[in-house]
Amino acid sequence: ITLKIAKNSIRITLDGGRRLDLSKMGITTFPKCILKLDDVDELDLSRNMLKKIPSSIQKFQKLRWLDLHSNQLEELPEAIGTLQNLFYLNICNNKLTTKNLPEGLNLLKNLHILNLGLNCLDSIPTSLGALKELTEIGLFDNALTTIPNSVKKLPKLKKLNAERNPFPDSTKQEEHADSIKRIEMLHLVQEKDLCSSCLKMCMDQRDKLNKLMKVTPRPSKKPSFPLLLTPNSTAKDNEEEWRLR
Repeated sequence: ITLKIAKNSIRITLDGGRRLDLSKMGITTFPKCILKLDDVDELDLSRNMLKKIPSSIQKFQKLRWLDLHSNQLEELPEAIGTLQNLFYLNICNNKLTTKNLPEGLNLLKNLHILNLGLNCLDSIPTSLGALKELTEIGLFDNALTTIPNSVKKLPKLKKLNAERNPFPDSTKQEEHADSIKRIEMLHLVQEKDLCSSCLKMCMDQRDKLNKLMKVTPRPSKKPSFPLLLTPNSTAKDNEEEWRLR
């Protein structure tokens, strides 16, 4: 990759940011020339053959979106923790192990979306619980047997995909995979704080909901779509749909 090719690969995003798109270009080593374009907002190096990201990645201090999915990465540099503006980080479908996850990950205080799926992780560091802004995290297709409570109980977490991990039994796997979506009631006030008419209205609505849940039949088994789960599935070609649902 030459600097000219890199400059021609810059695109303007919908919100006016600058995105350097070098995906699917057969890159085997991190191109040093792009360090001269360190003022971009987004960097896409996905679907290449990268084995290593250098510490010089810290030069991209404006970066808020970094996509490294579908490479051959075995480790990440500690310097990644200096990217304090990072909002989105996708390192799915690599060869990362728990031992080679840098402690610097827990310094990304503005990170909202993190994808660690399709790697070789056998555990998740409890320190990731420091990422209080996380709303989505992908942990699917690893070798996890448990997920730390510090991660499952992140205050803003809305989506957690931990499917196809060797949890001790299927029940626990279901709990890990869908722990965020299983909240059925959210009490915002105590009963004593409601007037009698409001309390009666709330109780009536709750009774109706309970009756509906008892009557509505539930499917005995979730539908299976094996073609969407295979490693070579073309469904993975779209990085915007990385199976956090």
